[in-house]
Amino acid sequence: MRPDTPADHTAEAERLLRTAEQYPEDREPLMLQAAAHLELAGERARASGLYDGLVAAGPESPHLIKALQAANLWEYGHEAEARAIIDGVRAAAPDDAAPWEIVAETLEAHDELDAAHDTFTTAVTRLVDPDDEIPYSSLSLLTGRHRVRRLLALPHDSWDSLADRLHTAAVPLDELHDPKRLWSLGSSDPIELRAEIARLRTELGTYRAALSRPFPVAMLHWPAGELAELLAAYPSLAAEYPSHEAHLTSIESALRDLSTTGTGNLGIVTGTVPSYEAFAASEAASPADPNLLPQYATTLAARGRAVAWPPQRGAGCWCGSGQPYRECHGVGRD
Repeated sequence: MRPDTPADHTAEAERLLRTAEQYPEDREPLMLQAAAHLELAGERARASGLYDGLVAAGPESPHLIKALQAANLWEYGHEAEARAIIDGVRAAAPDDAAPWEIVAETLEAHDELDAAHDTFTTAVTRLVDPDDEIPYSSLSLLTGRHRVRRLLALPHDSWDSLADRLHTAAVPLDELHDPKRLWSLGSSDPIELRAEIARLRTELGTYRAALSRPFPVAMLHWPAGELAELLAAYPSLAAEYPSHEAHLTSIESALRDLSTTGTGNLGIVTGTVPSYEAFAASEAASPADPNLLPQYATTLAARGRAVAWPPQRGAGCWCGSGQPYRECHGVGRD
């Protein structure tokens, strides 16, 4: 059951903080979840303290945490500090879509539409290649940019057209993002009201789909050394992994198949033998059981360990080869 009162959110934050103490390797994603619940509980100053502590600890995702901190600060009256953090995140030009999206939506929420448009545009130009597979994380950048441009009454450009093509809901983006929709909410015309109800149901369906999959559908990747150690310890798993090259090929093939069938929010988690053995022990199962492998992958994804697939434009390949993705396993190799 999802928390729905301030007290529920505070209690969930406390539970997550206790869990973070028990599992220090997952401290960052657990504390980020705790901070989000504290914000929903109205305890924004306490959430800010968690963000500050994470930044000071040298986190894996510093730009994401700073973007979340800026959004939180602006909501409870620290606009100048929030703006300074936002300027820093934009200047750092992160290779991850999430900080850009949070910064742009923060600016949009406070009617800084021109700055939001510039942020979205910089992000999609940097991270999206229209000739390549579009990462799930980048879809929201295209959608957000489309929305802000509609609010600014700007004409469609090639990025807007791409957002339209990738949008799969029954109601087109132009209709969802129409500024005149606000007027129809006060209308007494039954036709306009029915149309607005249909649009809202479409949006609600999209949000529910996102909430139903809070972490990626993830494939388990074993680096060459880890796979050799795994098979030496548990030879029966050789049927799952005939060779490291076949393992890498099967991951890419499975992800492409899922993408072709319309599955979004895909990712890859990297396993290690000690982590896998600890997981098996926690499940009172044998590491030699191949049925445990997908459960291990799902657990790693739920802990925030997944890397989005396909990688952002210009990023190295997920397999660790050091080559660009397009030249290693991506479409550029085909």
